[in-house]
Amino acid sequence: MTQPGLMAVRHAAGGGPQAVLPSAHHWSLFDAAVSRHIEQAALAASAPHALMAAAGLGVARLTLAAAPQARRVQVWAGPGNNGGDGLVAARHLHQAGLDVAVNLLGDASHLPADALHALNQARQAGVRIISGLDRPWADDRPADAWIDALLGLGSRRAPEGDIAVAVRRMRQPGVPVLAVDLPTGLCGDTGRLLGDTAVIATHTLALLTLKPGLFTAMGRDFAGRIWFDGLGVDTGTVAASVTLSGPETLFALLPGRSHAQHKGSFGDVLVLGGAAGMGGAALLAASAALTAGAGRVYLARLDGDTAPNPARPELMPRSVNDALAPDFLSRCTVVCGCGGGAEVRAVLPAVILHSARLVLDADALNAVATDADLRAALLVRGKAGTPTVLTPHPLEAARLLGITAAAVQGQRQHSAQDLADQLSATVVLKGSGTVIATPGRTPGINPTGNARLGSAGSGDVLAGWLGGLWSQAGSQQGFEAATASVWLHGHAAEQGDPKTLRLPLRAADLIEAMAASMPTAD
Repeated sequence: MTQPGLMAVRHAAGGGPQAVLPSAHHWSLFDAAVSRHIEQAALAASAPHALMAAAGLGVARLTLAAAPQARRVQVWAGPGNNGGDGLVAARHLHQAGLDVAVNLLGDASHLPADALHALNQARQAGVRIISGLDRPWADDRPADAWIDALLGLGSRRAPEGDIAVAVRRMRQPGVPVLAVDLPTGLCGDTGRLLGDTAVIATHTLALLTLKPGLFTAMGRDFAGRIWFDGLGVDTGTVAASVTLSGPETLFALLPGRSHAQHKGSFGDVLVLGGAAGMGGAALLAASAALTAGAGRVYLARLDGDTAPNPARPELMPRSVNDALAPDFLSRCTVVCGCGGGAEVRAVLPAVILHSARLVLDADALNAVATDADLRAALLVRGKAGTPTVLTPHPLEAARLLGITAAAVQGQRQHSAQDLADQLSATVVLKGSGTVIATPGRTPGINPTGNARLGSAGSGDVLAGWLGGLWSQAGSQQGFEAATASVWLHGHAAEQGDPKTLRLPLRAADLIEAMAASMPTAD
């Protein structure tokens, strides 16, 4: 039977929380500085306490939707406006008939004005308010659901004292946790952990703006399912700090093929890699380029093998010497480095100088990282307007930047942008929440994919697919080809039989999965 007031909370007027993933379109993400600016402007344009009232209502609505069987809800409220949002939610849930208790961790007399108003309203409504960590129920049974309203956007330090204790209590398995705006202990700008502990949320409701840290580094693992409530505030005129990719770029690059087109209409790709013992990497990249739609795909293996591949007879073998001819490179999209080993260093000067479009992956990146002449040639190439895409994983990016992989992961957007600016190229920094950056443009974070892509050869598939897609697009669209390829690469890993979704996706199967999961524009 419906609890008193329940439907009023569930169906209150307004947009309310909406799921962000899986991504059906791109989203604007805003860092802490821009989010604060938006918040101040919204507060100035709103009636007193109205913004917090809308935020708390959104939290209550999502709590009811995400934990419909919960009858006992514990709200952990911090000393700022994040705690105020939790107090408003507690009042609505109490009025809906749930058994609600608030642990207020902070001095009530020092609460901000909006949060103090929310506290007074909660008390007047009869919500049980507990100062500190005392357990609210005599039977000591845990709540059916927790709301993490401890620390929000302004947090820059690791949780300490009672707040750290509360974070550890919320890590008890089996109890769903809804984080308000951000899981406590997670940096909203970078997705790194602020200390050695953080809330692992089942759901996170981002309020007013979506924060980049929810989608990269540790964000996805700690935020759970991500929701957004814009609180009725239009941010359309504010420049995004980062863009969360959607399928639109893929649709724009592949609008469809006309009857009069032929293989010469879709460009040539050369895959150059496959040193001794690593020929499979180059073959995977070439197969991916072919499946992505390149008109012709040439394969030059550094181990000297020029025999046709019986499994993929469409691929055209070339000797390395023939492949390095300047006039040949100048008409190709070149994918170089997949399984290249140390041998790839010798071919890079010609490849960097003459390739029309260039994707550098794996061992090619490691060679550039240790060779000042190659770095200089790459920079000259970029300054001349000849496009390059680099596809490093965090360790390869660290070598290129001369820092540690941990430093790269701690500032993923900054690291990708720094590398793009240093080498005048588009950079695809792979990992959870792959970052795509290029000089002079707003960077992107990819929302698709999962741990199934953590398998040998999946990076070779991405590099090859990128080359095959790019060969069909304009020569300057490396950023778009990278964005679209990364999105589809991750999207493919999210599809399939639920029985196999916990298993790695083998790289050769990934190629076919990408083709099969190609979305259609409705």
